[in-house]
Amino acid sequence: MKKALIQMHLAVLLWGFTGVLGRAISLDAPVLVWYRMLFTALLMAGILTYRKQWVKVPRRDVISLLIVGCLMGLHWVAFYGAIKFANATVALVCLSTASVFTSLLDPFVNKGKYDPKEVLLGLLALAGVYLIYQFQQFYGLGILFGVIAAILSSVFTVLNKRVAHKYPARTMVFYEMTTGWLFITLLLPLQFIFFPATHFYPLSPSLLGAEWFHNDWLWLIILSLCCTVWSQSLALTALKKLSSFTVTLSVNLEPVYGMVLAFILYKENKDLDKGFYIGVGLILLSVLLQMFRMLRPLSPGFIEEKGGID
Repeated sequence: MKKALIQMHLAVLLWGFTGVLGRAISLDAPVLVWYRMLFTALLMAGILTYRKQWVKVPRRDVISLLIVGCLMGLHWVAFYGAIKFANATVALVCLSTASVFTSLLDPFVNKGKYDPKEVLLGLLALAGVYLIYQFQQFYGLGILFGVIAAILSSVFTVLNKRVAHKYPARTMVFYEMTTGWLFITLLLPLQFIFFPATHFYPLSPSLLGAEWFHNDWLWLIILSLCCTVWSQSLALTALKKLSSFTVTLSVNLEPVYGMVLAFILYKENKDLDKGFYIGVGLILLSVLLQMFRMLRPLSPGFIEEKGGID
């Protein structure tokens, strides 16, 4: 049990690390996502081939995975756009509202009934985002991208539920990463048309004295291998031994871990004021209340949906 708990928190820590790496990588958001999805798809293909775990997916479900892959690509572009226009802390805080948006969207997609309590929690989270915007207006565009990322995350999470229990997580991630990469490839020319100064090739340290940490290739590989593939494997292993409450609580700590890392590595707390922390408090309160309302056995595919998203 202790080992499983460590594995779960390590997975969540790796997910939280994506925001820090997003700031460290010099590439613009669409180009960064293009590389991350490409590397992750190639890694997944290698793992599936080596372990002989390829699973045939019917055409109907392939279409669902294709849609999710496109939405996931747009989600990542918005998420990393939030980091570029604001910072990792703001992006992660906005992203933490995704679980509330999911609870509001799920009844609409799956034709269920809305729960007034969940609507109130959604309004509480939005109030927190509004407070952050009011006190950090110079991060306005970053906050907008962060909220868009959260909404897109909630949309593809709900759509993933329809097929998550049918196929292994790695199979789903491969299809979604490949589709997302192709979709971003089609959209990428727009980035170069509207922003001609965009550079496509990742930065690497020169032999003339550049610091080792100015290395986009290194961070992209870590982002794909550790924060996507390895974190998913850890989470799947831990899920077999941990209770639903422990898993839910651990996953909801992702933005907290990410914020702490951003504070330590980039001193982002120096750029934030009291209004920001009040807004964060409202958002985290809404997420915490929603978590306690969901104290029931997790549906199959909970971590499969999470794996590879952030």
